[in-house]
This record gives sequence, C-alpha cells and structure tokens, in this order.
Amino acid sequence: MQTNPNPNPNPNPNPNPNPNPAPDAAGLRDRYDVVVIGGAAAGLSAALTLARARRSVLVVDAGQPRNTPADGVHNYLGREGTPPADLVAIGRREVGGYGGEVTAGLVTAVDRGADGGFEVRLDDGRRTGARHVLLATGARDELPDLPGLAERFGRDVLHCPYCHGWEVRDQAVGVLASTPMAMHQVLLLRQWSADVTLFLNDVLEPTEAEWEQLSARGIAVVDGAVAAVESADDRLTGVRLASGSFVPRAALAVQTRVFAQVGPLEGLGLRAEDFEVGGTVFGTYLPTDAKGETSVPGLWAAGNVADVSTQVITAAAAGMRAGAQINAALVTQDTAAAVETGRLAPA
Repeated sequence: MQTNPNPNPNPNPNPNPNPNPAPDAAGLRDRYDVVVIGGAAAGLSAALTLARARRSVLVVDAGQPRNTPADGVHNYLGREGTPPADLVAIGRREVGGYGGEVTAGLVTAVDRGADGGFEVRLDDGRRTGARHVLLATGARDELPDLPGLAERFGRDVLHCPYCHGWEVRDQAVGVLASTPMAMHQVLLLRQWSADVTLFLNDVLEPTEAEWEQLSARGIAVVDGAVAAVESADDRLTGVRLASGSFVPRAALAVQTRVFAQVGPLEGLGLRAEDFEVGGTVFGTYLPTDAKGETSVPGLWAAGNVADVSTQVITAAAAGMRAGAQINAALVTQDTAAAVETGRLAPA
C-alpha cells in the first residue's frame, strides 16, 4: 500500500499561542469557545481552523472513525495512501501546535447551559461548557446481514469505487446487489476491471435498457440469492449462492446504508433525517444550512454526519469551512458584546 512519501512530522509552530489559560487538573477547562465532537478529518480540520483563529477549542474523540478498516486514505491530495490512523495522528499534532486540545472520550449529551451556551458531558463523568458545538461524529455503514461479509469490509469487500477501485484493478470483481444502486456501482467498477460480475441476489431486476448496458460492457450477471461470502488464508475467495454453486471472486463491492451518528444532540431535539433517492432510503443525515449550522443556533455539523456521500478530503474541507463560519459567528457575538459594554461604560 502506498504511503505518503513526504510526511511532515513537525507541523508549523504557532508563534502566537492561544492566550486561554491551561486546562484544570481534571484535564478540561470550565469553558471553551468551541467543543468539537469527533476527531477524524472533519473535526480535526475544524479544530485546526479555530485554533489558528486563536479560539479555545476542544476535540473529544471516541476513536471510532468510519474508515478504520481501510489500509489507506485515497484521493487525498498530498496524503495519498496514508493509513487512516496516521492521518489522525498528524492532524492531532497540527491542532496541538496551535494550542488546540484533543481528549479521548465519548460525549453522551449536549444540553443548553445557563449562560445560553452549551454543557457537554462525557461518559467518564467529565463535563465542560462551550459557546458553540460542532458535531463531526461521522456515520456508520450498515452492511447486508450475510455470513463472511463484515469480516472483509474495508479490505477486499468495498463500497466506494473511488476509494478502492485502483486497489482491485484488473482483478475478478463481484458486485453484490443490496439496493437499486447496484446498477450504478457495477457500471462504475467496470472502469477498473474487465472481469466484473453482478450478483442480482433477489434484490435487483434490471430493466431492458440496463440489460443492454450490462451486455454491452461485458458484465456477467448471476441470478439467485447469495448465501455467504467465503475466504481462505485471509483473502476473499468468492461468493456462495443459496443454490450451493460457488463463483470465484477476488473482491466484492456492496452498497452500504450510511447512518449519521447524532446521539449526543438528541436531547436538544435534533434528529437525523432519511437520505432518500428514488424512493429508497440509503441512510440518514443531519440537515444543516449552507454554513453548516443546524436548526439549533450554535450547533453545527460537518463531514459524514451531515453528508453521507462525503469522502475524507471533502470531510476535511467541510470541517475547515465550518470552523471558519463558527469563528465568524463568534466574532459577531464578541463585537456585539464589546459594543454593549462600551455603551454602558461611564462617559
């Protein structure tokens, strides 16, 4: 697996470190400008932007990124092939270099504070205040309930051609239909391999036009339900049908359903909404406005939690954008407070 040929282990030092006081003995300040929930690409990118804006920022990371099974991050310019854990480690160093803080933990609840901000509670009993909160908890993939499938996910069972297509190029690739998106996926994967088989799995019935497309592209089609995905010597070997027949494959693509992880914000009335295409629900997401703010003022979301289709590089971009928008909102609040203080000052 290709790794980044020019890693930068020493992020640029911040010549003007954050002027906020150090954390207390419990490891957290009483209050931050922003608490970021989730420490992968979106959360760390937002935290970096905010720390560079001299905001006090805390990232609470449960250590459960969606791309944990993957060998490397792809289509990320300048970091192509970097293992996901390495990218997180680099991001943490960069955030810390500008005075941002990262702590391991699971946020269990976010409530309104008495001062109009928010109180953030962790599963270990710690709590802190925040003027704004950014949710960057990502999403979870739901796979079809099929023996042998989950164990290979992120390796030779894949869901995103742009994430893993190059790694399975010219191999015997199967596409397991679990949603109507299988047709779209199989045509995409034909770009990377001439040996592609579509397993209808009693889920998909191609239209006449789709049958013509499959034939024109030389894509084999296997009818009948799939019973299991089989492996040997830590490698996928093929697909076992309910009929008992076996089709050798070196890799298998599947359409996952992607569900936003919104749990900590449910106490404030926020709920994930269905992401639906053509009458089929492909997962859930947390709606935001164009700036990344949710329907609750001061609560923001970025990355997969707000967009099920985003990849690592676009999640990082969404985090940077949200961080800038949050800082702009804080500047507006700070300015209004300064104006009010000036009006109340003695002449």
